[in-house]
Amino acid sequence: MTSSRPPYPAILSASRRTDIPAFYLDWFMAGIRNGGFEVENPYNRRKRHVPARPRDVHSIVFWSKNYGPFLRRGIGERLARQGHHLFFNFTLNATAPDLEPHVPPLRARLQQLEELVQRFGPQTLYWRFDPLCFYRLAPAAPRRDNLDQMETIAVTAARLGIRECITSFVDLYPKVQRRARRIGIVFEDPPLDAKAAILTHMATTLRGHGIGLFTCCEKEVVSQLGPVSGVRSGACIPGERLARLYGPHFHRRRDRGQRVKAGCGCNLAIDIGSYHRQPCYHDCLFCYARPMAPSKTPAVNPPEACTACKSARSH
Repeated sequence: MTSSRPPYPAILSASRRTDIPAFYLDWFMAGIRNGGFEVENPYNRRKRHVPARPRDVHSIVFWSKNYGPFLRRGIGERLARQGHHLFFNFTLNATAPDLEPHVPPLRARLQQLEELVQRFGPQTLYWRFDPLCFYRLAPAAPRRDNLDQMETIAVTAARLGIRECITSFVDLYPKVQRRARRIGIVFEDPPLDAKAAILTHMATTLRGHGIGLFTCCEKEVVSQLGPVSGVRSGACIPGERLARLYGPHFHRRRDRGQRVKAGCGCNLAIDIGSYHRQPCYHDCLFCYARPMAPSKTPAVNPPEACTACKSARSH
C-alpha cells in the first residue's frame, strides 16, 4: 500500500462514490480517529493510505442527499472542534419517487438545509439541483421531468442566504438506460437547443430569488448560451471559495481525473469511499455509481438509514 501525503494539505472529497453523511459516518469517523483512510482505486483496485489529520487536510467537502444522520449526531461540530474545515454539497432535488426512491421527503430535506446553514453558514454550502431528468413511464406516455419543485427549494435557499445552484443534465450511461428499461421507464436526452432553453428559464427563475445558476460538466450547452443568459460553468469542489474560507495553502489546480473536457471546474481533491465496499442505498435510478440491482438494506448506521427509507416511503 502506498501513502499519498501531499506537500500541501489536501482537500478530501467525501464523496463522489457514495453518500457518507447518510450511511457511512461510523466508517468515516473511524478513519478520522485513526488519522487516515485506506482508499481503493476503482479502476485498478490499488490501495493507498490517505492521511486525514487536520495538518494533512485543508478542508473536507461532503456530498449528500440526506444530512439527517450527520446533523443528529453532531458530526460537523465534532470535526470542527478537532480543527477540520468543512464544505457541503447538498443535492436537493424535487420529489420524484420514480427517480429517487429512498431520499427523505422534501420538507425534511429543506429542514436539513436550514440546519446546515444555521450551524455552518451559507458560505459553506452549495445547493446542487442535479441531475435534470426527462423521461416517460412508457414509450407513448407523456414526458415527465423533475423540475416542478425547483422554485419551492429556491425560496427556502434564498431565505437562508444561499446564492449558488449547480445543475447538469442526466448522463445516460448504457447501464442507466438498461436499469430504467427493466422497470418500464424511458429516459430522454433533449436536443442541445432544448437544453439551452431549459437552462435559460432556470437561470431567469433563480435570478428572481438572488441565486446564480452554474453547471456541472455542461460545457457544450453553456457555449451555446453566452454570458447574457446568466448561466456559467461551475465547480462542485470550488478552489476559490475554499481559499477564501480557509486559506490558500493547497494545490490550486483543476482535477484532471474529472471530466475537464466536459467542463468540470473542480479543484484537485482526493476522493475517499468506495463504489463497491460502500454502496449508496438511495438507489437513484439515474446514478452512475449504482449497480444494476437495488441495494439491500444497509448494515451500517441502521437507525439513520432506516429512518430515511421509511420517511421516503411514507411521503
